[in-house]
Amino acid sequence: MALLLPSFRLLPLTPTRATTPTSPLSVRRPRPRALPNPHVRCCASRTTHPAAAAREAAAYWAGKIAGAVPWKAAVSGALALAVCFNFFVGSANARTGVNKPELLPKEFTTVIDVAGFLSSGQEIRLRQEIEDLEKDTGYKLRVLAQNYPDTPGLAIKDFWQVDERTIVFVADPTFGNIINFNVGPLVDLDVPRSFWSQVSGKFGNMFYWKEKGEDASIEAAVTAISRCLRDPTGTNNCSEVL
Repeated sequence: MALLLPSFRLLPLTPTRATTPTSPLSVRRPRPRALPNPHVRCCASRTTHPAAAAREAAAYWAGKIAGAVPWKAAVSGALALAVCFNFFVGSANARTGVNKPELLPKEFTTVIDVAGFLSSGQEIRLRQEIEDLEKDTGYKLRVLAQNYPDTPGLAIKDFWQVDERTIVFVADPTFGNIINFNVGPLVDLDVPRSFWSQVSGKFGNMFYWKEKGEDASIEAAVTAISRCLRDPTGTNNCSEVL
């Protein structure tokens, strides 16, 4: 019996290529990858309300002067009051420099109603409340009821001798909310600013005064202010508007 063996095919041996030594200079180094530019998010600065900007500017310059002169208290208070009052009156009077002293009453009064919102009896009650409040607390509340452009405007500053303890309450429904305030610097130290916005929001909104009348809004605001200023000064004073 014949034995079959597998056949093998011999492949020719080919010499291997010698590895050529490479120079370090010829080594191709990888280029550094460029990092993506970071996404920069630009956000617009929050627009400050003009009244708040005026208060901040007044406080800043008052502080500058206060640190430079010995009579700092008087000057800084007067400067802050002048800046805030002028800006407030300009805003309340449609941003125009209204100044009509001929609309002022001949005799001094703490309540000026050129718009005719209040009855004579209501004016008497408000004047008495304001007089008692000033005697008890030293704060001077002044009420101006107007209907722009019929307003004495800037003339009320000299008429009322507005100072750092004065609160000027302007009732004007022209721009929706009927209640606007200008608060003296010393009042601002004792009464939180949130109180004034609460009074304005509760009694000055259009739904309130259109339903109950402009006179009701004015009387309610004066009552709330009187209660607040009679509260003992503390962390929770004027925290509620009743």
